[in-house]
Amino acid sequence: MVHVNIFDTTLRDGEQSPGVNLNQLEKLEIARQLERFGVNIMEAGFPASSQGDFEAVRAIARAIKNSSVTGLARATKSDIDIAWDALKDAAEPRLHVFLATSPIHMKYKLFKTPEEVIQTSVDMVAYAKQRFPHIEWSAEDASRSDLDFLVKIITKVIDAGATVINLPDTVGYATPSEYGYMFRYIRENVPNIHKASLSCHCHDDLGMAVANSLAAIENGVTQVEGTINGIGERAGNASLEEVAVALNIRRDKYPYTTNLVLKEIKRTSDLVSRFTGMIVPGNKAVVGKNAFAHESGIHQDGVLKNTLTYEIITPEMVGIQSNDLVLGKHSGRHAFKDKIENMGFTLSAEKLQEAFTAFKQLTDRKKEVTDEDLFTILTDIQTAVADVKKYELLAFQVHYGSANLPTATVALHTPEGVRVETARTGSGSVEALMNTLEALIKEEIHLTDYKLNSVGQGRDALAEVHVKMTVDGAQVSGRGSAQDVLEASAKAFLNTVNRVFFNQKAVVQV
Repeated sequence: MVHVNIFDTTLRDGEQSPGVNLNQLEKLEIARQLERFGVNIMEAGFPASSQGDFEAVRAIARAIKNSSVTGLARATKSDIDIAWDALKDAAEPRLHVFLATSPIHMKYKLFKTPEEVIQTSVDMVAYAKQRFPHIEWSAEDASRSDLDFLVKIITKVIDAGATVINLPDTVGYATPSEYGYMFRYIRENVPNIHKASLSCHCHDDLGMAVANSLAAIENGVTQVEGTINGIGERAGNASLEEVAVALNIRRDKYPYTTNLVLKEIKRTSDLVSRFTGMIVPGNKAVVGKNAFAHESGIHQDGVLKNTLTYEIITPEMVGIQSNDLVLGKHSGRHAFKDKIENMGFTLSAEKLQEAFTAFKQLTDRKKEVTDEDLFTILTDIQTAVADVKKYELLAFQVHYGSANLPTATVALHTPEGVRVETARTGSGSVEALMNTLEALIKEEIHLTDYKLNSVGQGRDALAEVHVKMTVDGAQVSGRGSAQDVLEASAKAFLNTVNRVFFNQKAVVQV
């Protein structure tokens, strides 16, 4: 059976989703989970794009040992130099360098002739080869490029030292038959193609990213690129969890293997969804809440008799446990520690104590604490930043009634350590609270989005709020959770504002 490498770009292409803003600790936590998931290569970011991205890529490169870490670079020496500085301490550093090859991109974006594009690509691959043992070269907008031109440029960049050739469907334009044919043509016409691996990278603008990726595999691709939950620019990328499960379930048609640990799918999906604020739709394949739910009486009857009648994927395959062990107020520290270790979290003694305290506080208000509750507590604690000046919520009170004007009173500690307090009104209780918080914060704030989601089920479920705003002109997103919707809203608001301070400090020393 042919082995297919999995290239995850959640931390690069995925983070380019509008409104997504991950801090360094969140990126590192996702990277560690991707390592547990078994991805062969993870694209940690675009080091030359900002100092923050450089620091995050460097931290991930130093922390990850069982996956190869790569960074994106434009076809310029400065980008390649910066990428090397970020990646040189990785266990297996590699570079992903790209240049557009379609006529429309070369003419209207690059203002280069085809010959200039070839020369630049060859020169930059050769330059990178002086440092990087593995170099992936991407032909941006390959699916709209001339095939004979692709043959010519691929031949030359392989001679220059490229070890992986990526032919992306950058704008999600190709159909499966077209995309598969492109790879077949390259395999049949590039004389030195045996010296490099072929990779696919598909966008989902026409809803065919996963189908195109599978078509590419059928035509000789041995590396698939994509993201968790299919996040990414515009309509997103190919969903890696869908590709992985398709290869597993349909082994009769796809005789290929991967290193992915399928039982880590749900946890990986949940982690990315929580940190990015991009909620997974209920009908999402493989990881949606309704993926294993049956409403139709005919379906329910069939599943009760034999699950294979309507379920081709078992919940356990992707990490959904039917025998979810719940913890309560009488659960001790040992049981709690075992539980979080089984969930894949490794906490320092200090953070373990903090998590146990938060767990005990929750059991005072909630009879049973589920995996989803613990996941929320643990991810908050793992990504909390210490020793950074920030706004802290001291107290708040909201007066609301159908015949009264909603009014909120809030007391905060400012980053300078000063207690401030005021009250404001609003058309609703949440707006009154937000108006009051905004009045107490000196930074210029504009709230652009507010989302409320429940963690788990039942009337005592935790509320989770995601907000997006501009803070002094910078687009920032954040989250907060609590049993009370208003408290979760206040936490989310302050978490978002405080990210401005987080981003001003190198928070991870690896």
